[in-house]
Amino acid sequence: MLVWERPEPPSRPAPSPLSRDRIVRAAIELADADGLEAVSLRKVAAALDAGPMRLYGYLSTKEELLDLMADAVYGEIPPPVRAGDDWRGALRSLAHGVRAAGLRHEWLINLLSGRPNLGPHALAHGEASLAALDGAPGFDHIDTIMLAVGTVNVYVLGALQRQIADLRAARATGMDEREWQHAAYPYLARMLATGRYPTLARFVRDASHTDADTTFETGLDCVLDGIAARLPRA
Repeated sequence: MLVWERPEPPSRPAPSPLSRDRIVRAAIELADADGLEAVSLRKVAAALDAGPMRLYGYLSTKEELLDLMADAVYGEIPPPVRAGDDWRGALRSLAHGVRAAGLRHEWLINLLSGRPNLGPHALAHGEASLAALDGAPGFDHIDTIMLAVGTVNVYVLGALQRQIADLRAARATGMDEREWQHAAYPYLARMLATGRYPTLARFVRDASHTDADTTFETGLDCVLDGIAARLPRA
């Protein structure tokens, strides 16, 4: 029986009352502070002032705990809503909701690859995401809806991976992106001066180097334009 259907043990008087929700919240606090590597059943039990063996009445493995943590974050994401025929607005709100949750909980990006989460909050999020496009102009076929939602989700996850990698590198090195670029520039300038990388040199010199929010919005516009180009014309 999956953890979503397995009942919790009956509550009983104890110095530290437990519930699946309390366990998950404690694990999320640990992960938010120090990453997924800080999460173990032993550390979660210590944070709750409980013995580790008590946790096994609520979940069987650390993998179940990670599933529960990811599902709890899905519950924080507001459902995308379409206003009239504004399917672009619905997909944009989907993208912003997932991105915001991923930036609040940087560890989440490590749990969103692979097979989909089947928890109740994740299922509700998937339901709302598909329903937001159902019946919109050009989205008469279910495969079109699935492709659009899936494409936006893939874009958001890719953008999150890059931004969070930059944030983690900044913490590890003590340098933000601009400081790192300044430190690396003398080497890069010498390499570009060899003339072996003329296209790269032109992009380094002339391209607009925007912040993460602007880059995300611009890329999302490209994704939505691509979806629009594939829709049947009225």
